[in-house]
Amino acid sequence: MDIVYVRDLRLNANIGIYDWEKRIQQQIRIDLEMAWDNTVPAASDRIEDTINYKKAAQRVTQIVEAQHYDLVERLAEDIASILMSEMSIPWIRVTVGKPFAVKKSAEVGVQIERGVRP
Repeated sequence: MDIVYVRDLRLNANIGIYDWEKRIQQQIRIDLEMAWDNTVPAASDRIEDTINYKKAAQRVTQIVEAQHYDLVERLAEDIASILMSEMSIPWIRVTVGKPFAVKKSAEVGVQIERGVRP
């Protein structure tokens, strides 16, 4: 299995369960790993034959900016579902982290895997 990835995408999000979190933006960090057969784009050297990671990052930004999320779990699910559907990705791993959400920690969050590994 080949992987196309985006690491450490930092976005401002309206996310959290507390009233004060609903009024502010907080930085989140997102990692994507997307399964893809890279033998075709390696041979063709054409962006149309692979996952365009710039478009994937732009789409994630749109998802994050579109609404308030109470939980990182729901945001991760939305990202996975939308990217898999729109970009025909067979398997994806999404990590969503909230830096400094817990005192004395660098980051907390979730990592999910969806789809079938080729």
